[in-house]
Order: sequence, then C-alpha cells, then structure tokens
Amino acid sequence: MTDRPRPALRLDVYASGHPAHILAAAEQAERRGADRLLVAETAHDPFLQLARAADRTSTIELATGIAVAFARTPMTLAYQAWGLHEASGGRAVIGLGSQVKPHIEKRFGMPWDRPAARMREYVHAVRAIWHSWQTGDRLRFRGDFYTHTVMTPVFSPDPVPAGPPRILLAGVGPLMTRAAGAVADGFLSHPFSSPGYLREQVLPGLTAARAQAEADGAPWTTRPFELAGSVLTATGRTEEEYLANLAATRERLAFYASTPAYRPVLDHHGWGDLHEELHRLSVRSRWPEMTALIDDSVLNTFAVTGPVPEAAAEIHRRYAPLVTRLSPSLPDGAAPDLALDLLAALRALG
Repeated sequence: MTDRPRPALRLDVYASGHPAHILAAAEQAERRGADRLLVAETAHDPFLQLARAADRTSTIELATGIAVAFARTPMTLAYQAWGLHEASGGRAVIGLGSQVKPHIEKRFGMPWDRPAARMREYVHAVRAIWHSWQTGDRLRFRGDFYTHTVMTPVFSPDPVPAGPPRILLAGVGPLMTRAAGAVADGFLSHPFSSPGYLREQVLPGLTAARAQAEADGAPWTTRPFELAGSVLTATGRTEEEYLANLAATRERLAFYASTPAYRPVLDHHGWGDLHEELHRLSVRSRWPEMTALIDDSVLNTFAVTGPVPEAAAEIHRRYAPLVTRLSPSLPDGAAPDLALDLLAALRALG
C-alpha cells in the first residue's frame, strides 16, 4: 500500500437519501463534478435510493456510506449490491459498517458477537457469492458465522462487465480498522475522528493489515486501497447559516462523544471524563446540557468551522496528507448545495 504512487485526491458528497430529494441531489452532484455520491443508511434504504439515482446519472460513482452489514446476511447484501452495480453500469461502491450492538440486536433483531471477526468473514462470504455469479464457479463458503453453499442458475444474476463492486469498511477501534486493511478495498473513517487519531491510532494498524494481505496475494489487493476521510464541517454562506450549522455540529459531537463505542477517540485526546459525563446525561435525554459541554477545544479538534473558502483550506490542510478521498460531513438540514460549494473550493486547491 505504501509503495504505490499516491493517487489524486478524490472529492465525494453525501446526499440525504430522502426519496423526495435523491434525484435532484444526484443530478446536481454529477453536474458539479463530485467523484462519488454517498448515501448513508439512516431512515431510508440506501440501495433503493442509489438505484433511483443511477437512472438519472451516467458517470458519478454511487456508494453506500454506510450500509449496515449485520442487519443483513451476506447473501442479502450481495443481491442488493449486485443489483445496484448492474443498474448503474458498474458504478456501485459498497461501504459497510457494523453499527453498534443495541441497534443490531434490538432494532434489526440480528445476532451480535465478535464484530471484527464476523465482519472479516462477512466480507469473504460476499466476495465468494459474487465470484460465483461472475464466473459460474460453484459456491462453497463455510465459515464460523455464515454458510453459503447453494446457488442454482435461476438464482444467479448475470456477470457484470466491470467486475464486482469495491467494498469499503468503516471502523473506529483497532480490531475493525485492521479488519478493513485485511479484507476490504478501502477504509471509511468515522466523522468522529481527528487527524491525530487517524495518524496515530488508525493508519499504523490499517497499513500493516493491508501490507499483509498484499504479501499473501489476496486477489482484491490488485486494486488500489482507498482511504476515505469524512470530515465534520460547520460552514455557511451567510452568518445565519453558519451559526445554525455550528450549533448543529456541536449537538452531533455531543451525541458521538456520549457513545461508548467511540470513547477510544476521546481517550486518545485525554477527554475520557467528558465521555463519562455525556453518557450519563444521554441516558437521561438531557440533550441541551450535553451540547453545552462541547467547548471550542473539542469542537475544533473534531470539526472544521468557518466560511466556505476558509473551511475548505483547513480541511485540505488537515486531511489531504492522510487520505485519498474527502467528503465534508455537514449537519442534517444543511443546504444541499453547500457541500458542493465546499468541494468546488477544495478542487481549486489542487
């Protein structure tokens, strides 16, 4: 991974995935030169909305950012991803994440145990299914968590000329980070990640795992590995817009920092006590008090703030040396074209 020439920085944009907005968002993103359209799995199925976007676009890549892996079996995910890849003419990129235990068990009703080990096997299983469809080889996958050994012609989609989609994995902790390096085509950094955390806690393990996969001759390692940085950003074209997005970014940071799975990021900066206080308040739904605890030091460590030109310059300064792709992560409710203005300013920086 480290021996190859560094690719040009790619610039991606998030869309809300709301059915009423996805077509216009996709058309605008392609028209304004975004390299990839990302749709997260929140209130709507990202595969369905991206498939709709495929009919209104022709060149932009279409990516889940992320889809919840453990809410689906590998076979279910394989069909959804392959369908998007077919519908888009080979433009699908599959970003996967584990979510957290309460959501997997209590929202989706699916099993949760050894998530990093399960994710490694999950990706191998999906690749095995896709290989069967692409080549016609018999499906023979048996693992500790999943078994897929039945695939008859009537249930096999046609091969895709572009080959199977790329798989990117999201992670925060060291086990999932290493899993991404070992089995995926790229890594999706969480928005709640500072440059220091990425540099010191994420990249060493990620790089080592990828280097081992390359040394082992893993077939997917013939494609360049992607490092995608999602950057919390509070910006605006007017003072009113900026202040509203700034307040929303503080709220989002308070939510992330209250989540036990993300405590290692705060521990890295010596703010473990902040997590304890935020988590205590979160279980009592005292959201305004939580937001008030996000002071400027925390805000400016995890988020980029300021008018569009200044924010773009700071995003580039912090993250361009670390990643191969960038996507500003703006608050829910931010103007849809604001992120595209940021991309335009980033592209002008080279």
